[in-house]
Formats: sequence, C-alpha cells, structure tokens
Amino acid sequence: MAKISEMLPSSYLKQSDFNESGFIVTITGIDHKNVARPEEPEELKWILTFAEFEKGMVLNSTNIQAAAKACGSDDTDDWMGKEVIVYVDPNVGYGGKTTGGLRIKRHTAPAAPTAPRRNSEAAPF
Repeated sequence: MAKISEMLPSSYLKQSDFNESGFIVTITGIDHKNVARPEEPEELKWILTFAEFEKGMVLNSTNIQAAAKACGSDDTDDWMGKEVIVYVDPNVGYGGKTTGGLRIKRHTAPAAPTAPRRNSEAAPF
C-alpha cells in the first residue's frame, strides 16, 4: 500500500524526506520563487537547492538565519558548495501547534584521531 507522503506529492522537500538525524547535503543554489498553488495569490519564498535532491527546500526566516550561521556568512554567494545538515526538528511549531519541521545546521567533519599525549616524566621505552 501507499504511504500518505506518496499520496500527497510536493514540489518541495518536506519532513517525510528526512529524519531527526538528517542528511548531509551540498548547497547548489538559492532562488526566489512563487510557491502558491495556481489558484492562489502569489507567495514568494526563498528556495534552497542541494546536489543530493531534485526538490528544493522552502526557507522561512528561522532557516535563512540557520543557513547563514551554518555557512558562516550572511552572503548567499558564500553558501554555494557548502555542506550542511538538513534534519527534522519535532519541536517546530506552526499556527500555535507543534507540527515538526525541517531545520538546517552546520556540518562539521569528525575530528581526526590523535595520538595519546606522552607523559614527559615517564620512563623511556
């Protein structure tokens, strides 16, 4: 049987495309687009695109600020090629209800293992 997310297709990324752990994605573009349905008045939103997905992510104010922080710049030209993590935050609210939603955070590479520090007073080997 079909999942509800398959029955309700979307032109943009949504919660069911991710999980709470999220995915590392590479930013490839940002565009200002009309996201309204054909019969509704124009509603322009910023859309962030990633190399790993065909669909873009509609940005709200919180995610615009989070993307700037994750990329280390408020200039969107600097975001191109940067890796970030997109994940589901179950605590996101909308319209006075907790609905969950997509969020962006910085992707940091794991630290390389380091050799244990040698005690300078230890006996030589």
